Amino acid sequence: MRSQMRRASVSICCNIAVGCGRRGDREFRRFLDIAMGSACVLECGTILSFDLVLITEGVQERVLAILIEIKRMLGGLISRLACPTRRRRDNGQTARRARVSPDEPGSLEKLRAES
Repeated sequence: MRSQMRRASVSICCNIAVGCGRRGDREFRRFLDIAMGSACVLECGTILSFDLVLITEGVQERVLAILIEIKRMLGGLISRLACPTRRRRDNGQTARRARVSPDEPGSLEKLRAES
């Protein structure tokens, strides 16, 4: 049980890191979904550990509280990546992602103008 829970906890951060290094949002989202699955495995392991009297109620509550926060953050990021357009905070208009090459002259100014 301990080994599986350790692997699941490491899998969460590793899948986020691997997904972040991928080319596009679609691949990143796929790895975030895997990270969410690992968080669910860890949640299940925590509940089972308490039921089998391997951990105390206090430990269970602390771990589950952390997992709830992790799952909320992952869920928010996943839903943000699922939207093809992003909302601008200033006036509610939608804006498409900027397609600017970092090597292109004036690219930083273009990104700032679109924000």
